[in-house]
Amino acid sequence: MIGTPVSMRVDVKETPVTRPSLRQIHDAARPLVVPLAHDALSARLIERAGFPSFNIGGSSLLAARHGLPDLGLAGMGEMAAAIQDIVQSVSIPCLADADDGYGDVKNVVHTVETYHRIGVRGMLIEDQSRDTKRPGEQAAQAVVQVELIEQKLRIALERRPDRDFVIIGRTDAAGTEGLDAALRRAERFLKLGVDGVFVAGLKSTSDLERTGAAFKGQWNMTVMPEGGRIAWHTPQELYAMGFSQVVYTNSLILRATGAMEQALDQIKGLGAGTAAAIGPAEGLATQAFDDAVQMRKWREIGEASRV
Repeated sequence: MIGTPVSMRVDVKETPVTRPSLRQIHDAARPLVVPLAHDALSARLIERAGFPSFNIGGSSLLAARHGLPDLGLAGMGEMAAAIQDIVQSVSIPCLADADDGYGDVKNVVHTVETYHRIGVRGMLIEDQSRDTKRPGEQAAQAVVQVELIEQKLRIALERRPDRDFVIIGRTDAAGTEGLDAALRRAERFLKLGVDGVFVAGLKSTSDLERTGAAFKGQWNMTVMPEGGRIAWHTPQELYAMGFSQVVYTNSLILRATGAMEQALDQIKGLGAGTAAAIGPAEGLATQAFDDAVQMRKWREIGEASRV
């Protein structure tokens, strides 16, 4: 239910999962290539596919869990509740969106402590104005004063529980003030001591090249979104430009949406008498689904308990 704070949730007490260091995974990759998980099932599939880590983004998560756009409608409670379900389903580490920290510096500290407690190994804090927030990689309409986002990043760094909890500074200034301004902001973030930067809203290969060169050698994140807003480049090409992490933001959620729409059209046609029997779909991932939900494990537990 939207509006339910995380403190009202009934948390299952489990043996804590020891996850690998996100920083070490990043530093060993050339570059680190990750998809975005939007629920526990997608996270399980990501882990089974062999990815060493993944990201959690607000747009996909809110769409999957609440059917909402990422326009600042959800607070930290909704996000943390959903993220906790995802994180507890896998043993690999993740980096999660934290919007603007969900308020002032007190909220930023609360977010850092909550994310760490539920098993997140790093977070992104952005400078996009919450009042006019735009989802994903769409051009931002407004960003907050640089001094305000620096204040939030500074206290996040000061109050994080350990250095392995990664803090990434995201700037959306490219959409409102131009790329030069965005690069200056990201440079200021790095001088504060953030672990890495993400310059959002890049519009061209030239923008990618400039941003990659500006922060080459740093934790320099970029995204490859679907939808044709920017030409796609291979991870190896992006690494050569200077990016150390490449995130495929909406690849899973959009493909899942398309597959469900297609199946629903077929079922609707059956009901209207305008389509043949739907039958088993070619390549239906029944076994992958059973494996992802650990069907065999739970069946074996059930069978072993029978008298």
